[in-house]
Amino acid sequence: MRTYNSFDEIDFELKKLNLERKIAWEEIKQSSNKVQENLTPYNWIMPILSGVKKFGIFFLLKKIFKR
Repeated sequence: MRTYNSFDEIDFELKKLNLERKIAWEEIKQSSNKVQENLTPYNWIMPILSGVKKFGIFFLLKKIFKR
């Protein structure tokens, strides 16, 4: 536990802690926005379509060379 010598030190510490709390809250909001952005359907559809295209091309080439 810290011992304070004056009210100015207490005020300074309270202001510092308040700023740290605000910074932490903004970081939480920012990470929440990133999670929402990552869960949008567009971000899921594009990798799936890319995989389907690769599989489709592979399947077509396999059919062509099999004949």
